[in-house]
Amino acid sequence: MTKLAIIYYSATGHGTAMANRLAAAAEAAGAEVRVRHIAETVDPSVFASNPAWSANYEATKDLPAATGEDLEWADAVIFGSPTRFSSPASQFQAFIDTLGGLWAQGKLANKVYAAYTSSQTLHGGQETTLQKIYQMVMHFGGYIVTPGFTDGLKFMDGNPYGVSHVTGGNNTDDLSEATLAALDHMAKRVVDVAGKLA
Repeated sequence: MTKLAIIYYSATGHGTAMANRLAAAAEAAGAEVRVRHIAETVDPSVFASNPAWSANYEATKDLPAATGEDLEWADAVIFGSPTRFSSPASQFQAFIDTLGGLWAQGKLANKVYAAYTSSQTLHGGQETTLQKIYQMVMHFGGYIVTPGFTDGLKFMDGNPYGVSHVTGGNNTDDLSEATLAALDHMAKRVVDVAGKLA
């Protein structure tokens, strides 16, 4: 059974919803799944005026937070982070910076990795955020397994690098059907490829 860790940071809850959808799809594909949020590093007083950020913080703060052990345990990892000026969020980067010991021991290598993201606007740095996550994975010695255009549904969400969601503009906070289908496809693909490598 493939062991999949979904390691993500979410401020306003979109990343949390995406992580939960990935977990359900991966479990349906036969994987053992750990979903772990990256602990918030910003003091809650800073985002007290943002109801969505406060609500997601309250909903996740007592859940198990990601540690390096979760990556060591996993055969495959799906990372998630919102975009911050075309890069992963600082909370995500701070977590990655704790993995130096595991990296030095080669314990992050030879695993399957994929990623997802969200941004306020279309073209809000989604592709560059995913590519920057994959640059980190290259340093790990991981196997990057993007969804590419390996299924016709990817022409609907249009992102061959991973899965992305636009949170603002005319969109609602709900994940679109195209995004949900893309998340399902990526989870199944990651589980399938990790199983073949094992």
